[in-house]
Amino acid sequence: MVPALLLALLLALLALFQLGLVFGAPLGRFAWGGEHRVLPPKLRVGSAVSIAIYALIALIVLDRAGQVDVFPGSFSTVATWVVFGYFVLGVGMNAISRSKPERYTMAPVSAVLAVLALLVGLG
Repeated sequence: MVPALLLALLLALLALFQLGLVFGAPLGRFAWGGEHRVLPPKLRVGSAVSIAIYALIALIVLDRAGQVDVFPGSFSTVATWVVFGYFVLGVGMNAISRSKPERYTMAPVSAVLAVLALLVGLG
């Protein structure tokens, strides 16, 4: 239960970060390859989509942990392993970013999310 709650909390914080990017916060060096201080419109849309993805992931892991009952049957069990893979991929993608701030911030965040997803999956 604790890993799922921590994962959901971390995703909520990332959603706030993405929301800031959507509204023009000059934090683009931490996201989307770090090429833009303020994201252009297409990447702002990507940040908005990321917020929806984070919400879905939070529901999946909270369902898997038994904190909510949203999905039928074993969907959240399988989906949690997909989420784990998504975060492992995120570690690699962030680690090879050309942006040092993104590499040094988002790669470790993705690693923490992957570990938490692993714990939820094993739970």
